[in-house]
Amino acid sequence: MLLLLILVLGIHFALRDARAQSVTQPDPYVSVSEGDSLELRCNYSYGGALYLFWYVQYPGQGFQFLLRYYSGDTVVQGIKGFEAEIKKRESSFNLRKQSVHWSDTAKYFCVLG
Repeated sequence: MLLLLILVLGIHFALRDARAQSVTQPDPYVSVSEGDSLELRCNYSYGGALYLFWYVQYPGQGFQFLLRYYSGDTVVQGIKGFEAEIKKRESSFNLRKQSVHWSDTAKYFCVLG
């Protein structure tokens, strides 16, 4: 049984104004077995229009875009089987995948833009 180690880091971009805004990922490391489902938590604090993103960085590579939320549906479909759900009441934007593969081992970044 192969265990995957997922490193999650939050990045915060202040693109619009100086209002208090932040993003946190409360689980710095997540280990799952191959074939298991995955959920990476992301909590945000922001009073304006929401622009949320998930990026991934595979070993030895640069950042790769996974998905983004601007408005509309609460569940956003991304690439490689990833999706994220925004819950405004909980101020969360959690990334999910039904079944992980060893090639999903990477650093994952939640971004507030």
